[in-house]
Amino acid sequence: MTFVRFQCWVYEISNGRFMTTIENYPICVVTMKGAKSAKIRKYPLMYVPYRDGVLLVASRGGAPTNPIWYFNIRVNPAIEVHYKGVRTKLVARQASGEEKAQLWPVCVQHYPSYEDYQGWSTRDIPVFICLP
Repeated sequence: MTFVRFQCWVYEISNGRFMTTIENYPICVVTMKGAKSAKIRKYPLMYVPYRDGVLLVASRGGAPTNPIWYFNIRVNPAIEVHYKGVRTKLVARQASGEEKAQLWPVCVQHYPSYEDYQGWSTRDIPVFICLP
């Protein structure tokens, strides 16, 4: 968790100029409230540009459980996304099965490893649609 905090800190103080990737893919920093604590939490996440917002994929590298941020965003869907030097307030909602079927190829095109992660995982990896 220490590296995550450090990456968020560097990303934020540099206004998105440094520590901007994970595995050479662009990230954003998502600010949200904790599900139980209601404390402000920040996560560096890969994102997929989508309409006036982003798609966030709760892949956790194909792990059998959802990432912690998944639970935070489900309880507190009002988020702030900092990407490309811009902070944008968005509202997240989990894509329905039908929506995910349409959006998944877009996510995989943006980051091909998502397909591997889904193949490794026993869970249906959630996709969040985050829009103003």
